[in-house]
Amino acid sequence: MCKPALAGLLKMFIRELPSPLFTVEYLPAFITLVERISKIKLQLQALHLLIMLMPEANRDTAKAFLQFLKKVVANEGKNKMNLWNVSMIVAPNLFIYKGKRANQQEMQAAATTAHIVRLLIRYQDILWTVPSFLISQVRKMNEAAMNNSKRQLMFDKGVRKLLRRKTMERERPERPESDIPEGVIRVYAPLHSKVSMAIQLNSQTKAKDILARFHCENSHGSSQNVRSQIQSLHEIGGNIGQHCLDPDAFMLDVYRANPQAEWVIKPKAS
Repeated sequence: MCKPALAGLLKMFIRELPSPLFTVEYLPAFITLVERISKIKLQLQALHLLIMLMPEANRDTAKAFLQFLKKVVANEGKNKMNLWNVSMIVAPNLFIYKGKRANQQEMQAAATTAHIVRLLIRYQDILWTVPSFLISQVRKMNEAAMNNSKRQLMFDKGVRKLLRRKTMERERPERPESDIPEGVIRVYAPLHSKVSMAIQLNSQTKAKDILARFHCENSHGSSQNVRSQIQSLHEIGGNIGQHCLDPDAFMLDVYRANPQAEWVIKPKAS
């Protein structure tokens, strides 16, 4: 099959989906964020949040589709398809308008949706991770909730005694604190033959570096099933519930933001 036919088939597939890739519920919001927000930085923040709101299946499909479009643009020298051309061709298939429109409205809609597609392609690397400002807000909310809860519980004498005892048990060190250098975390991997490892962090240590180290240490001891699984590093507890870390997250920054957290390697959800 020739390349134009393949391109046409792909566009038809996206256009004929039972429901829009960006969902009927959020299509107006995608349009509004460009029409009402002029600064690119604010447009990206709004776009980031909209991507997070999409159903997981839609989000994963959109990610794969945009990765493909990025490769098309990267080969502009061979296919003559630059970012502008790709966005103008793809946008009408992603953002379909029902009903009649005046020519001027159609042109404005085409320009708006093409701009959205350009943003999605150009900045896709940052749009599929939870925004850092959102994580920071969650941490602050959790810390505030824990502080309020502590203040309320202090009025109950029996609970206060229980908390004191639990705190002492939890904080009783298994070894002198002087033996634990600053920036060292203990990572747990229940499914591996070596279930825990102390790792000294530096400014360049990323989550994927820790995963690679565990994979290397356990390459012979773990079962084939465990080795074949795609795994991720999770930040658990402290000032957050559970956070699956991006492979490129700088671990020293995450550790400093939540020094009381536990670090666990788990199979990545499919």
